[in-house]
Amino acid sequence: MLINIISQRLGIARDKVNNTVALLKDGATVPFIARYRKEATGALDEVAIGEIKELYEKLTALVQRKDTIVATIEEQGKLTPELKKRIDDCFDSVELEDIYLPYRPKRRTKATIAKERGLEPLAAIIMAQQSCDVESRACSFINKEVATVEDAIAGACDIIAEAVSESEEARNSVRFRFAKYGVISSKVIKGKEADGIKYADYYEWSEPISRVSSHRLLAMMRGEEEGFLRVSIGVDNERAVESLNRSFIKRNSPTAKYMQVAIADSFKRLLSPSIENETLKAVKQRADDEAITVFADNLRQLLLSSPLGQKRVLAIDPGFRTGCKVVVLDAQGNLITHSVIYPHPPQNEKENAADTLSKLIEEYRIEAFAIGNGTAGRETEDFVRRLGLAPDIFSVNEDGASVYSASAVAREEFPNEDVTVRGAVSIGRRLIDPLSELVKIEPRSIGVGQYQHSVDQSKLKDKLNTVVESCVNMVGVNLNTATKQILTYISGLGPSLAENIVNYRAKNGDFKCRKELMNVPRLGSKAFEQSAGFLRVVGGTELLDNTAVHPESYPVVARMAEDVGVSLESFITDAKLRSNIDLKNYVTDKVGMPTLVDIMEALNKRGLDPREQAKVFSFDPNVHEIEDLREGMVLPGLVSNITAFGAFVNIGVHQDGLVHISQLADRFISSPSDVVKLGQQVMVRVLEVDLKRKRISLSMRGI
Repeated sequence: MLINIISQRLGIARDKVNNTVALLKDGATVPFIARYRKEATGALDEVAIGEIKELYEKLTALVQRKDTIVATIEEQGKLTPELKKRIDDCFDSVELEDIYLPYRPKRRTKATIAKERGLEPLAAIIMAQQSCDVESRACSFINKEVATVEDAIAGACDIIAEAVSESEEARNSVRFRFAKYGVISSKVIKGKEADGIKYADYYEWSEPISRVSSHRLLAMMRGEEEGFLRVSIGVDNERAVESLNRSFIKRNSPTAKYMQVAIADSFKRLLSPSIENETLKAVKQRADDEAITVFADNLRQLLLSSPLGQKRVLAIDPGFRTGCKVVVLDAQGNLITHSVIYPHPPQNEKENAADTLSKLIEEYRIEAFAIGNGTAGRETEDFVRRLGLAPDIFSVNEDGASVYSASAVAREEFPNEDVTVRGAVSIGRRLIDPLSELVKIEPRSIGVGQYQHSVDQSKLKDKLNTVVESCVNMVGVNLNTATKQILTYISGLGPSLAENIVNYRAKNGDFKCRKELMNVPRLGSKAFEQSAGFLRVVGGTELLDNTAVHPESYPVVARMAEDVGVSLESFITDAKLRSNIDLKNYVTDKVGMPTLVDIMEALNKRGLDPREQAKVFSFDPNVHEIEDLREGMVLPGLVSNITAFGAFVNIGVHQDGLVHISQLADRFISSPSDVVKLGQQVMVRVLEVDLKRKRISLSMRGI
């Protein structure tokens, strides 16, 4: 049943879904399935496999919810065969909760109080809409708890109001009206105007809920969460009640006036607040999903940003009063030495700073500078450039470096160094290999999202971890140099096995081959199957261990080499020899064409990092502060963040400028990601500078 639903909803063939779910249930990871089980899935990519996984988990949770609902109704003695079948056939969470609503255990309500007073039969009389003399019928319900006829009728109307609010027809009617005609509004809370100035755009704001963008909704919700705004969704109440009256009141009904009172009360007191919350929750969820997708796309780009590679780096964590922390890293990112220089006010020890840097460059044969882009970053970069030193100079995004420097991971790596040294090391390592360093930081702290603190944190964490896992496995890691943190994300491993690998390596020396992984404590055949293809052994005893070819396919490559009549080494290193291979000759019931094509691609890319190498970049030397900007200036910049409404660009003035989506290209684009990538070097024109609010508007059109 679930396989059919997933197939229909995602538009993926049933056999592909079935095979994918079987692999997932067997413990296979998404990267492993996408890379090494293409025959089973019909070559589905990670996105499709991830969607199958997510929907299967959601439907499985829904099935468990249905079991709970059935058990609850059964305990009440109200489960009929028809109701049971309706629940069994339902795979929509909203519809399921509507079905369950009349049976859900409730706290004491006005309706339950009226029922306790024996007024349910009177409510049934009014709802039947046949009796012309409700007042006379109500007399028989007067008792010590129901003093008057009016009290009896009011109690009966409370019961009717709750019954209407629990009606699927009523809920769907109001739900439709909120979704199609609802208007979301935000107003400033009186007395909060000054403190909440950053939300000034939403002090008096309203727009149709069907058209509200994710970033505006999340901004309003954040403003409400912080106590500056009040957000609500409203509809035309009169029309909503009229629609309900048409559904529940019979023509020429003798009890119409009582039904109208009950329905109006039901809408105002029960239906409207409930559906408003549900609608707000639904649009918030859609906004969360969009924001999380933007964050995930940005994170992927950041993790896969260009590495400098194994070069000796001098990294600087800039500062004014406390000085600039300087560290020297070897080509593998190991800390060699550290110092502090004070080239800026108040000390202004420029000569000493220059002398220190010159000596470090000469002594350690420095090949590149990595300078953090935070406080004093631009000033430090300018100072270093003016020295005319030989190495290339890179501005490095230091978002999250402070989080890393105070983390348990940093303390474990550098137990004898303070947070300033750790932060500078992180900046330098980000230049050498962004992926290896950024995996040590909680993804939410990296700072490339859109309202990331306002979205569903559990969903955000799951999505970002999936992105990190995907990036790590796409690039692969060197088994003999990889840290515990990056090994954690390798398919089939996790924190425990990653630590066991590092401990084994420390005790026994470098791994000689992938098979040696089987000697690692608690790393069994399943973990080996899932992880081996993503781990590289450079200079080991098995030549194929430094490729993305999975060990299970080694015999296929050996047979190819034998058929060509050359050694395995010659076959691996000589692309011309491989070009003579007819892959169709190697197709079997277990090895299909997709795997064979992947093997050839892996051999062609042997030992190559799929990421481009980092490029040197310089800001305009005449622009340092926001006050230096003038409308019409054309400046170089780096894309620092991408949102649904545009891209933020660092132009070297401590405040990123916004290129609105309408200013990103000379043509219409549906998404900023269509034209820009995180870290991309771009040229922008200054459109407007708002010094008071510290906002910079930029354009890339016509440049």
